[in-house]
Amino acid sequence: MVAPRGRDYRGSMADFVLVPGAWLGAWAWDEVVPRLRTAGHGVHPVTLTGLVGEDDGRADGEHDAVGLETHVQDVVRAVEDRGLKEAVLVGHSYSGIPVAMAAERIGARLARLVLVDAEIPVEGRSFANSLWDGGGMAAAAIRHNGGFWAPLIAEDFEGQGLSQQQVERIVAGSVPHPGASLTEPASLARSLSELPATYVKCLLDGPEPRTEVAELLQGERWDLVEMHTGHWPMFSRPQELARVLMETTGARS
Repeated sequence: MVAPRGRDYRGSMADFVLVPGAWLGAWAWDEVVPRLRTAGHGVHPVTLTGLVGEDDGRADGEHDAVGLETHVQDVVRAVEDRGLKEAVLVGHSYSGIPVAMAAERIGARLARLVLVDAEIPVEGRSFANSLWDGGGMAAAAIRHNGGFWAPLIAEDFEGQGLSQQQVERIVAGSVPHPGASLTEPASLARSLSELPATYVKCLLDGPEPRTEVAELLQGERWDLVEMHTGHWPMFSRPQELARVLMETTGARS
C-alpha cells in the first residue's frame, strides 16, 4: 500500500460518502459502516435513484429518465444537503463514473476521491462502452429487459473470494439497474488528474487497472492500493476495506 499524496488528514475525522455499484443500494456497505463510525468518522451510504427495488413508488416509464446525470446529482446532493465540508467520495464499480463526475462538481468540499475496483468517466463514453464488446450485448439485454440491466446470478460471483452466504446476500438484495444510466455518455469539465484520488484494485478481478486508470496513476495526485480479494470487497473483506478507506485518506482509525 502506498501513502496518499493528497491533502494531509492524519489524525483528523472524515465524512465518507459511500456509493455502491450496479444493482446495489446503501445496504451493501452495512459491514463497512460500523468500523468507520466506531473510529469517529461521519458515514453516509447512498442508494442511487431507481435502485431501491421494484416497489420504489415510481410510475411506469419514470425509470427511463434515470440516467447517468441523475446519479451524479444524487451524489452531489448527498454532500450538499448534509453540509459536508471535507467529503471523501467512495465509488464502487459502475458508481466510479457518477462519483468521479460529482467529485469535480463539489469543488472545495472534496477531500478525496476513492474508487474501489471502479470504472472511471471518459468523455463521451458510457459505462456500457467499457464492457468487453463495447456494450452491444449490454444494450441489447437492457432493451429486452424493459430498460433495466438484470442483476447477476450466483454463478457470476465465482472466483471473487465470496462465501456462499455472501453471494446469497448480494443476489437477494440486488435489483434491476436503470439502463439509461449505463448507456448515457460521461461528460467532464476538467481532467480527473487534477483530483486527489486513490484507486483500490481488487486483484481477484484482474491484476492491473484499466489503461485509463493506469495513466492517471502516473500523475502526482493519484495513488494505487491493492487488495487481495474480489470485486465486492464490502462483502468479502469489509473490515479490511474500512481500514483501507481510512488509511488512503489519512483519516484517524
